[in-house]
Amino acid sequence: MNRMRMLVGLAMLGALGWLAGLSLGAEDKKEGKNKAGQEFAQKASACGLAEVNLSQLALVRTRNPAVRAFAQHMVADHTKANTELLEIANRQQIPLAKTMDEKHQKLTEKLSKLEGAEFDRAYMEGMLKDHEEAVKLFEDESKDGKNETLKKWAGKTLPGLKKHLESARDMSKKDKDKSDTRKDAGK
Repeated sequence: MNRMRMLVGLAMLGALGWLAGLSLGAEDKKEGKNKAGQEFAQKASACGLAEVNLSQLALVRTRNPAVRAFAQHMVADHTKANTELLEIANRQQIPLAKTMDEKHQKLTEKLSKLEGAEFDRAYMEGMLKDHEEAVKLFEDESKDGKNETLKKWAGKTLPGLKKHLESARDMSKKDKDKSDTRKDAGK
């Protein structure tokens, strides 16, 4: 009888160990999934915050209707994307950036000191550079991401970022063409 109890006890211990192993494996997979998307989520959230903050500054500082329309579009689209990313991050317990990165904080300080066409030019140059970087970041994640939810979200968000990039390029080119025309007229 003691032998039987001992065998049953060992079998139960083995089963508990096996179940614990399964549970730990699930936790490892969850943690791996979170770590896989954490760097992307941090960068994407910092960029998203920057786009909204810089564009809100543009809404206050610009007098150019085209720049104002672009900035309004940025605030609306990036606020929506930021909210979607926050929902994903909350579900998967992935930490997001709480503030803009240092590069964007410096750009904000620089833009705060500018006015008129000088502000508009610097803002649009910033938007052009930011969206080139964002498109690359989101393309990489949508192709090679290890966290399937973030990978799908990056792919879904990418077309909008590409449109923003195209708009920023067009506006920067028009501004450059105007500058070149003014320079040529002054000769």
